[in-house]
Amino acid sequence: MMKDKSTPKIYKVSRRDFLRKSAIGAGGLMLGIQLSCEQKPKFLTGDPNAVFTPNVYISISGTGEVTLVAHRSEMGTGIRTSLPLIMADEMEADWDQVKIVQAVNDVKYGDQNTDGSYSVRMFYPQLRKAGATVRLMLEKAAAREWDVPVSECKAQNHTVVHTSGEVFGYGYLAEKIGDMPIPDESEIQLKAHEDFKYITKKTSIYDLEDIVTGKAGFGLDTQVPGTKVAVVQRNPEAGAGIKSFKMEAAKQVPGVQKVFKVEAPGFPTGFEKPLGGIVVVADDTWAALKGREALEIEWDKGTNAGYDSVAYLDELQDKTSRNGKIKREQGNIKGALSGAAKVIEADFKVPHFSHSPMETPCAVAHFKADGSCEVWAPVQDPQWTGRAVAGVLGIEEEKVTVNVTLLGGAFGRKSKPEFAVEAAVISKETGSPIKLLWTREDDIQSSFYHFLCAQHMKVGIDENNKVSAWLHRSIFPSIGGSADPNAKEASNFELCMGMLDMPFEVANVCCESNEAPTQIRIGWLRSVGNINHAFAVGSMLDQVAEAREMDPIDNALDMIGADRDIDFDNLVEGFWNYNEKVEDFPWSTVRFKNVIQTVKDKSGWGKEMPAGKGMGFAAHRSFLTYVACVVEVEVDDNNNIKIPMVHFAVDCGVPVNPERIKAQFEGGAAFGASLALKSEITVKDGAVQQNNFHDYLVARITDAPYETAVHIIDSQENPTGVGEPPVPPFIPALCNAIYQATGQRITKLPVRLS
Repeated sequence: MMKDKSTPKIYKVSRRDFLRKSAIGAGGLMLGIQLSCEQKPKFLTGDPNAVFTPNVYISISGTGEVTLVAHRSEMGTGIRTSLPLIMADEMEADWDQVKIVQAVNDVKYGDQNTDGSYSVRMFYPQLRKAGATVRLMLEKAAAREWDVPVSECKAQNHTVVHTSGEVFGYGYLAEKIGDMPIPDESEIQLKAHEDFKYITKKTSIYDLEDIVTGKAGFGLDTQVPGTKVAVVQRNPEAGAGIKSFKMEAAKQVPGVQKVFKVEAPGFPTGFEKPLGGIVVVADDTWAALKGREALEIEWDKGTNAGYDSVAYLDELQDKTSRNGKIKREQGNIKGALSGAAKVIEADFKVPHFSHSPMETPCAVAHFKADGSCEVWAPVQDPQWTGRAVAGVLGIEEEKVTVNVTLLGGAFGRKSKPEFAVEAAVISKETGSPIKLLWTREDDIQSSFYHFLCAQHMKVGIDENNKVSAWLHRSIFPSIGGSADPNAKEASNFELCMGMLDMPFEVANVCCESNEAPTQIRIGWLRSVGNINHAFAVGSMLDQVAEAREMDPIDNALDMIGADRDIDFDNLVEGFWNYNEKVEDFPWSTVRFKNVIQTVKDKSGWGKEMPAGKGMGFAAHRSFLTYVACVVEVEVDDNNNIKIPMVHFAVDCGVPVNPERIKAQFEGGAAFGASLALKSEITVKDGAVQQNNFHDYLVARITDAPYETAVHIIDSQENPTGVGEPPVPPFIPALCNAIYQATGQRITKLPVRLS
């Protein structure tokens, strides 16, 4: 999930600066961690006070313990394991002697925003070099101790071994290495693919034991002495204010300490400003909630008081029947459609969705007497959180410390920092540490939502049974409209998620969009625009296959056409390739075809299915990862839908941590089942109508896929994202399977069978 230009830009750490600026003595780019000594032989451990810190991510103590810094947020993706694992492999560290420390907000770590399926892709080469640099320096230190050529020394499993058989442990070498210069980049040799110990191998997540035994620390687990609990009653209409309120009854609730008003930001709200409302501060959660229930509030009406999402979606759908603003054009679409032997036409609707992570937004904040502020929160972007807190409190950014806890799910919701800012504002007002609680109702009714979307597609097939025309119109409110009132139409980065990057070899193409002002808080949700566009394109492809009297997979392979890297820079002005250059991460039809063929082979595609059962296929590239999906469904006489089997084929480049890749695709299928079968946010008179899981439905155990097989392509290409790519192809594959089982085409989410 990536941000548009109205939000903080991603900053890439250069490979050269990453290593050279991290050298010992480089001011501001050091991280020394003092560790106690254990009783071990001198040749394996050295001075217990010795700390070797070649860069901000790695340190080795005199005990031999290696501390690796996890600078990205852990929300179930395994990134707190995968990034340190890359360093540990290259430096030949023993994983059992590795300690992982979570980074606070600090620019020295480069970009800390855990968003957009970007973490491994961004830091894989840099962290490999960091680990390989440490390995070489340890080998050089051992060579100096033995007075032998470094070529005779080889790092192996937390030791350096000489050709004679002599051994030095990393702990012993830690005290010998501090005066050594960082090697020149030309000296660094990365491991060969076949020599990996951890990368591409099965590794459990670092926090697994703590999570399953209940020891892991999530946001609400944070305990700070003197903390009070706060809840906020917010206007149901995002950004609107308060006309009047009475707080006398709330203040009479035992345990309630303070009740006060926080001004609303107006609309658009931005991503970092609290929504405002009436704050109730109490000694405990129960008192805070009971105090909030006792409030009497008359709300103001804002600019979106009349927003009706159902009517708006119908309005946008009607708009797709007319010409829009052309975003991609090839050939003569009008002539190709008028001359087509067959024309297939369909409309598609997607409603608002809520992220609804199991852990709702929460934060602990302490504004201190010295004017500094410390925050403990499950945030995806601690640096943005720190900047936002500093900006609202009117203090220097250096005075804000953001401690990142484990995240109990996020899906993009916790990349927006306003809930942590809200806690800091309340702490400053009360003069005490504050634990801010968002209930499930708060989360569902006052969130940032996935944008609703209306689409129209028209495909022409010529007299030779070839697809000759492709028209796609997609209209939806932009994420940017949540912060910028001038952002009244979808941006290119949103349209390049499955629409403008359509890969099929069709001579006549036209992709259009149009204005759709944002009227509620919109934010990036897992896979963003790919959800909508993959649903329409994948479903339409199934209809095209039927019209051509072809197998759906054969139809897809035929439409992809020749083996090539597609030059989208020449097809789409301002083409967005997930913040990567097309030459570094080309759009490869070869890789796309490979995942399609793989899922066909692995799934048993084409087998006979009895009545009420069906198989559906779809494929999609998102976040630079190629995915093909086959879903099997069973639909009974009461239209209950079961998903007994899902197959994914995945090409994400080097599969750094296969266990986490599989877990992400298993979870992605369940997430996709929620969006496709259950979930829908509707807005009436500016207010969200759902408020908990009884009316904002998510997949229960009977709705989720019973079994998900993940077939990972063995690749040495640059690694790409895996958190979001499972969702887009799953939804149309499911809908196509439902069609095979029931004969009912699905063109609107969530699925409602008649």
